[in-house]
Order: sequence, then structure tokens, then C-alpha cells
Amino acid sequence: MEPPAVTPPDAALLAQAAAQPGSPGHVSELFGRLSASAGARAPLAPLWQRFFRAQGADGWRDLGHSAKRVQHRVQEDGATYNVYDDGNHTSRPWPLELLPMLIEPSEWTAIERGVLQRARLLNAAMADVYGSRCLLNEGLLPPSLVLAHPQYLRPLHGCEPPGGIHLHVLAFDLARGPDGLWWVLAQRTQAPSGLGYLLENRIIIAQQFPEAFRELRVQRLASTFQSLMQGLLRLSPAGERSRVVLLTPGPHNETYFEHVFLARYLGLTLVEGGDLTVRANRLYLKTLTGLERVHVVLRRVDDEYLDPLELRPDSALGVPGLLQALRAGEVIVANAPGAGWLESPGLSGFWPGVARRLLGEELHLPSFTSWWCGEEAVWRSHRPRLEDYVVVPTFPTSDTTTGFAPIVMATQSTDSRVAIAQRIDANPTAYTLQARVRPSETPVWTPAGTLEPRPAVVRVFALADGQGGWRVLPGGLTRVANRRDGAHDPWLSMQRGSASIDTWVRTEGTVDATSLLPKPLAAADLEVWWHRSVTSRSAENLFWLGRYTERAENAVRLARLTLESLTGSVLNATSPPVLRVLESLTRRHGLVGFGVPSPEKSLRLFERSLVSALGDTSGSVTSVAYNLGALKNCAQTLRERLSPEHWKLILETNDHFRQHLDSVLADGQAEPVSDVIGVLGRAAFHLSAITGAQTDRMTRDHGWRLLSVGRQIERLDFLAHALALGFQHGLHELDDGFALLLGLFDSTITYRAQFQARREVPPLLHLLVIDTDNPRSLGWVARTMRERFLKLSRHESAWAAEVAARLPRPDTWPLEMLSAPDAARGHGPLIAALQDCSAQVLMLSDEIGRRLFSHVGPENHMVWQ
Repeated sequence: MEPPAVTPPDAALLAQAAAQPGSPGHVSELFGRLSASAGARAPLAPLWQRFFRAQGADGWRDLGHSAKRVQHRVQEDGATYNVYDDGNHTSRPWPLELLPMLIEPSEWTAIERGVLQRARLLNAAMADVYGSRCLLNEGLLPPSLVLAHPQYLRPLHGCEPPGGIHLHVLAFDLARGPDGLWWVLAQRTQAPSGLGYLLENRIIIAQQFPEAFRELRVQRLASTFQSLMQGLLRLSPAGERSRVVLLTPGPHNETYFEHVFLARYLGLTLVEGGDLTVRANRLYLKTLTGLERVHVVLRRVDDEYLDPLELRPDSALGVPGLLQALRAGEVIVANAPGAGWLESPGLSGFWPGVARRLLGEELHLPSFTSWWCGEEAVWRSHRPRLEDYVVVPTFPTSDTTTGFAPIVMATQSTDSRVAIAQRIDANPTAYTLQARVRPSETPVWTPAGTLEPRPAVVRVFALADGQGGWRVLPGGLTRVANRRDGAHDPWLSMQRGSASIDTWVRTEGTVDATSLLPKPLAAADLEVWWHRSVTSRSAENLFWLGRYTERAENAVRLARLTLESLTGSVLNATSPPVLRVLESLTRRHGLVGFGVPSPEKSLRLFERSLVSALGDTSGSVTSVAYNLGALKNCAQTLRERLSPEHWKLILETNDHFRQHLDSVLADGQAEPVSDVIGVLGRAAFHLSAITGAQTDRMTRDHGWRLLSVGRQIERLDFLAHALALGFQHGLHELDDGFALLLGLFDSTITYRAQFQARREVPPLLHLLVIDTDNPRSLGWVARTMRERFLKLSRHESAWAAEVAARLPRPDTWPLEMLSAPDAARGHGPLIAALQDCSAQVLMLSDEIGRRLFSHVGPENHMVWQ
């Protein structure tokens, strides 16, 4: 007789049992109803039942591991969000929770209808305010709210963009109220953030719940992004052949990760303001091969920073002349500058009247009630009940004396309320009151194995299609509070610690299978037009990435050799000439300050000064830590070009060195030098891995060639100077000096393998100067540097040939001449040649900077149309 079949447990019932009660007065997304003070054991909402049952009981039991996989994937992808509130501009991993927000098709239809209407309304309002100004003239919008807004841009009055489309990407923060309806909490019209993070969330979370993703028929995102890109190309003066760039404020911006991610996803060139220039009302991208025309700018830079000529003169983020190019119709900027005033919460109460005037319609999605204190009657009537509201700034400001975060008045003391009321009395136009928000709560998985309800706000995006229409992205960036009580932050700001979740919109119809993978390229396409542009900014940073990598290696090797020599841990004795050379090298390369006594006067003081300076990042010395930090900062600007592994390796090298060095120095040992040498050894190991990544894991384009040339410039200068200094002080005649020269060239093992224990000048110079099989020899370095420079500059072959002709060729130097002593029994010709070698490579650095990065060459410099 067969045993009875075991019925697997119902995953929905397991989830129901693990659910914590919802907060009174909030709608529970998990249970699909308004929460009461008691009872959380009612059945889950049908959509959540389907979600958990699709994954099954095994899926439920695996939620803890899934949450860990999510965090691991975020770390792997390098997804970060920069936090400014702590004063350190620190980066933290992107906070992503496991469970998605689920939205039924019927609900999404209502959201979509309301968002599309709002998009049409805002674009029409932009056209009116920068055009006929009917809304201002008829009193439907207060001029003091619009014209006094710092992001209303007078230089753009009368400027009509192509197709009459001012706004291309809009974001609306929605919350489900206690009545079960969706309400508009805020709108973002300048450069809305979140699209890149939304994609990252979808990629990670969909992989954790593949069965539920298929079972619920979750709508895909690609076709809406495709519509946006097609719309931008339709409006562009160059059509399908347009170059589209994504303008970012740079790597220190809080959402820089998503700029990189979005640029990769959409196939755009990521640029900063310094990458672009305006010539004759046209916008160009500065590249290694010249200036290339830019037709469309998808911007993530706020309005007032876009053009220092006409807006903020202190802005280093924008492009001088951009507004003139925009007015001339030579470039599309999405969104059009001057849209920031639409975000003011003080306008919320005026939108219903504006909708009736411009669209002849009532608003489908209502806004949470707000009152602008600039209307005297409004402020007078609401002042006695201030504890019922949230006080928010009417205008954005970076002034810390007037700017403030939203204040939930119910959480303030009586004295604080009185003080805030007095501040509003003094300047009422700067303040707006908003009703308390009680957004719905969605479940969040906790490490304790429970489902905890958290307040949630959904950011929904509307994207223009370039034909006067809009599409709503079927999903969104949902933010959840970092704890159950979200009253401390009614807008659930990421800056103040909120987390994000993926947003799944279910469809009853066909799931859109559109992909943003580009169409196949034919061989003819590649022959005619294909080339990979390298922006001048990226090129310069790649050049310095190579230089800082080499500088860090040189600094680590020199510091390690110096400490080993001073302590006698490698050499049996350290002669005065060796000490003088080490002193000169460490001072030249900034490892010790010039005020430190020489090792001949006080060996221990010199040693301690060198050790203490290794971790100095102040810039007073160019220490190992300083060079590693410069390497990290340089790499940060190149995130879009570096693999995640390469970037992570650079971060770990910097962090590990500082942590281990601090740990050794904090132990209070009397003689920590041996441990410090070990820390330097680990840094050398990590740097060799970085070198391997640059050598073996990067595409051999012009950017990589510049990186390589930068490395060879540093290596040739360091080694040529060290060898010249060594021969000036006669190190080639001393056992410890001979060994030091081989150590500085990192060629000790190679020399022993070829020449055993010989201490003769000809084999030394053959290996260190002439041997082109040795990647540390001057001959190999100079030849490699020259060849790669000629390849990257072949578009200006005459200039490149002229510069290359002046570069040193150590592999052609006669060994007999180099080895033979001169009349003074020294090596004057060798020393002079080595000093000239250093001078010429620094000349090459200057030439590259002037010609390839600054674009200040002759008038025939190529311009791509």
C-alpha cells in the first residue's frame, strides 16, 4: 500500500502567517484593504496570493537567501547612491528591498490615464508661460510664484522648441491614500532621476522571482524607452543620424551610478559639461579625433547650471553658449531648460484651474491638498492649526540659512511650532503647507522572516514620443520607508535613508517583447562609418589613470626598497651613496618632506618620517595613499569605461592599504617597519592585478593607448632619473648600490637568470637600457610609448611624426659608449642621455595635453558633422 501523498504547504498561507499587522489609517497593499488596529490574519489580496503561490513553499523558504543575493548583486554591479547629509559625500550601496510593489491592470489604467493628462498639462503650461502668458495675465497662476522662481529662466522666453515639446521625461510621485485612490504627491520636471535605478531594480528582482514574473504577466519596459529615443530622433535636426549624449554633473553627483547605467542601456555617450563646446551656435563633442556634432542632449544637470554665460557664471557643470544653440534650433535639450518652476509645491492648488483653461478637462489624478502661504488669507486661516500640516519650501534653494527639509509639524514641540510660525510670518511666499500624507503600506521582507508593512511612494514616468504624444513607463521606482513609522519623512527621500523596491505592473494582454538591442550591423556599415569616439575628458582621465597607476607602483616599490635598505632587512649594509640616492628619490617623488633630516644625519628619524607619511592624503606629500586616492578619483570619472571588477579592484586596493596601514600604526609598536613593509607588499600585489586588468581586459582603442602612453611616460621618467642618479653617485661600483638599481627597475630576478652574480656595467646597462625583451628596460618602454603615441595620433600624422622624432630611442644607444668611463672616470655621456630622456618624455606629456585634450591646435583640426 502506497503512503498517502504529502500536500505541500500553501505559500500564500505561510506569507499570511508571517505578515505583521498594518498601521491603522493606512491601506495595506498586502491585504488590499484599510488597516485597522487589530487583525492581520485576513486572507492576502488575490494578487499577492498569486505571487507567493507562483514561487511555492520552497520559494517562500528561500526568501532569506534571495535577500542576500539581492545585496550581493547590488555590490557586484557597483550600484551606489551618494549621500550628502553626513557631510562627507560618502557613497553607499543602492538600498534595494526584495519584494516588489504589485499593481493590478485596472489600477494601472487609472494611473496611466491621470499621468498622461498631467504630462499634457505641464507641457502646455510651459508653452504658455514662455509664450503668450495667458495663465499669468488671467490670474490662473500667481506671477510671484512663477516669475520669482529661481528656475524660471527669462533668457528662454519666446523660445519654442522643435515640435513644441518642452518636456520629454516627467516623473510623478504617487501615493495611495486611505480612500484607496492614487494621489499626486510631487512632480519632477527638470531632470527627473530614477530611470536607471528602476532598470537596475527590475534586472535584479525579476531574477529572484522568475516564476512569479511569468505567472503575473508583468509588463516589460523596453518599448517605452525605445519610444523616447525614437521621439528625440524625430525632433533632431539630423534625424536617425543624430548623436545623442547624456549630460551628467559628474561622479560626485548623488545619482551618478544611474547616469552610467542609463547611458549604457540607451547606447548614449556619457558626457560632462567640459566635454562639449559651442561653435557657431552648434554643439560639439570634444574627442581625440576632433569635434563631433551633437544633436540631442538628455540632461541630468539642473536648469541654472546649464550655461555659465547666461545663467550661473560660477557653474562648471554646464556648456557656455548652450542656450544660444538651443534658441537657434541646432540642438534638442531634454528637458528644455526652465522647467524647474513646475515642481513648486505652491502651485499644487492652482493646477485644477489651469487644466480647465488649457485642456478643458478636470484632473483625473488629484493632488494632495496644499496651501501657499503667499496668499494672505490662506496663511491667516491656517496658522492656528499648523500642527495639522507639513511645512515645505515653495522654492528650491542651496542656501542653508533659508533652505530646509519638509517639517512634519505634529512632531515638533510647542516652542518649535511658534518659531516656525514666526519664520513664515516674516516671509510667507517661501513656505507652503501640505496635508499630512498617509501612503499605503507594502510588505518588506525582514531578516526575522516576517513581512513588515512600510509606507510606500511610487514614482511613475511619462516619456514623450516626439509626435505630441506620451507613453507611461509600465512600472516605476517605488520608495519605501526605512522603518514602519514614516512620519519623519513624508516624501520618503532616498537622501534621508529610504529604500527602493521594484514595481510590477500586471497586464491582461500580451506582454511586450520589445528589446533595445540594436539592429544587426552589416559589414558595409562597419567599413563606412563605424568608429568608437573617445571624448577628450575620458581620454585625459585615461591618460592620468595610466600615470597614477604607474606612480602608485613606483611609490610603493621605492618606499619598500627604502625601508628594506634602512632596516638592513635585505642588504647587509647600506652605504652612504645608497642613502643619498634613496633620500634624493624619496624627496623627488614626494614620499618625505624636504624639512626631514637626511638619513645620514638621523636614519631613524628619516625612517619614521617616511612611515608616517605613507598614509598622508593631505597633499603635503605625494604619499602612497595620496597616489592611490588619486588613482581611485580618476577611475571614478571613468566608471562607464571600466569593468565592475576593475573598478572594485581599485577601490579595494585603496581601502585595504589605508585600513592595514592604520591598523599597523595604531598598534603602538616600537618597530612597526617590518609590518609596514608587509602592507606595501600587499599593495604591490594589488597594483599588479590592476595593471593586469588594464593590460588584458580593456579594448585597444585610442583611450587605452593614451592610458598606456601615460604609464610609459611615468615609467621612463622614473627609471631614467633613477639610473642617472645612481651612476652620478657611483652605485654601479657598490654591491648594495648595484642591487638597488636592479630593485628600482624590478629586474633583479631577470638579471640573475641571465648574468648570475656578475657586478659589471655592460650587462647591467644592456638589461636596463637596451634589451627590448625586458618590459622594464628604457628601450622597451620608450619604443612602446612611441608606437602607441603614433597610433593614437594617426589622424594628425604630421604633428605626431614631428613629436615622435624628438622622443628618445634608448634601444639604439651604443652599449660600448654607454659603458665606457669618460675622461673624468665617470659616465657623463650616459648621465646626459638619461637626463635628456626624462626631459623629452615630459615634453611629450605637454604636447598631448595641448593638442588632444584642450583642442588648441591649428585651424585645420578635424570637425565631424
